[in-house]
Amino acid sequence: MLELEHGFRIVDVYARLSPGDTGPRVDGRSVTPDQLEREMHQSGITKSVVFPPVRSDRRYLAPNNGVARRSVDRPFVAFARINGTRRPTASATDRLRNAVRSRDDHHTSPADIERYAYDDRFHGFVLDPGVDEYPDEDVLAALEAVGLPVIVRGGTDATPETLASTLLERSFPVVVAHFGGHPLDRSLMHDLIDLLEEYDDCYLETSFVRYRDPLERALLEHPDRVLFGSGAPACHPDVAVMEILTLDVSEDKLWRVFSKNACRVVDALAPASDA
Repeated sequence: MLELEHGFRIVDVYARLSPGDTGPRVDGRSVTPDQLEREMHQSGITKSVVFPPVRSDRRYLAPNNGVARRSVDRPFVAFARINGTRRPTASATDRLRNAVRSRDDHHTSPADIERYAYDDRFHGFVLDPGVDEYPDEDVLAALEAVGLPVIVRGGTDATPETLASTLLERSFPVVVAHFGGHPLDRSLMHDLIDLLEEYDDCYLETSFVRYRDPLERALLEHPDRVLFGSGAPACHPDVAVMEILTLDVSEDKLWRVFSKNACRVVDALAPASDA
């Protein structure tokens, strides 16, 4: 694709990076770190939050470390993928299962959260509840104690109502990917925009949204709560950038979604850390 020309500093809060392992993946295409870096540069993206893809065996220690290694000397900000043991407690079956289930060695523990948080290679966490379920109370308490942002994949298997009852009451920033509506559920996106009135530490991420009306509505009603995400490598970052550039909003709001908002949530994305 052609190199984009625009006057914005853009940071990206949602990109997958292959850790180089051969484990059982469950999502999308992979590119090498060099390829991803080239695509980001081509699109005018100065820094990107990166994390390993979902794995069906839910073992993330090695992939997280692999992503951290591949982020060195690149404009990448590594987030650690975590998992849990809990399902939303809407049904009696889920409540019983949650009550009797304990963590296995591949589940994220409070000690894991502390190790990632105090390892200067990692700057936050990523959770896909549809595959990896939700953290238990002890892990959530550890997340609150360290206070780093958590990116959670929102959608039909992690609805706004469920996120409100499991994560949004907590004191750490929660960035809900895909406007909470993956795959392309416009009503869920608008439901999550409604929740922004209630939860001050909830933010929305733009990758794979595709609809203009929820993007423009969120930027008009909550301009400080929307963060740009490319969805690379599944989506070329040029496409994601153009979807934002063509919105009918002011230049100030474009600056906010492209960089200002993300830099408030993820310190490592701020311009000063480019030096």
